[in-house]
Amino acid sequence: MHHAFQAIVETFLANEIGICDFFVSPEMALGLRANINALEEKNQLNAASIGSNHQLALNTSFRNDKILWLDRIHENKVETEFLDIIDAFILFLNTTCYTGIKSSEFHYALYDTGSFYKKHLDQFNQNTSRQFSMILYLNENWQINDGGELCIYKQEIKQLIEPTNCKLVFFKSSDLLHEVLITNKPRLSVTGWLKL
Repeated sequence: MHHAFQAIVETFLANEIGICDFFVSPEMALGLRANINALEEKNQLNAASIGSNHQLALNTSFRNDKILWLDRIHENKVETEFLDIIDAFILFLNTTCYTGIKSSEFHYALYDTGSFYKKHLDQFNQNTSRQFSMILYLNENWQINDGGELCIYKQEIKQLIEPTNCKLVFFKSSDLLHEVLITNKPRLSVTGWLKL
């Protein structure tokens, strides 16, 4: 995994956006994708909110994806293996870049056809614990006409990132405005944050 970790850090340092096209194996991506599909079939995914803690609110004109938080208590093999990789990445960051990361939080995300998430930052105004954002995409055979790109804004420049299978994107939660463009077919990911 260290080559993937190194690729993320090197691209992040060069461009403010770390990208690894094959962060997890296709088998792990398949397992995570199966988890999301099973959760959707059982109506266990929840409409995503905006805000934090007591200020949570549903606003489907701003964001209309569905989520469920990952948790080791689920005792799901592939979910636990993914969280183990994240723990190893945190250790790598802390020993090579001295980031001081102490924890993480991740959720499954399903964007149904026509879904989107408008321009936002991932760090809350009243809580700066989120330091780095990470998105792992789980979409096989994604085509350019499928939409659903991650659009990251860096001053006057927009960078579009296709949500292709096994790709991971990494950036500072407080620095880069971004949005999910309208998707033309269901779009799956695991999204989360590394926290102080």
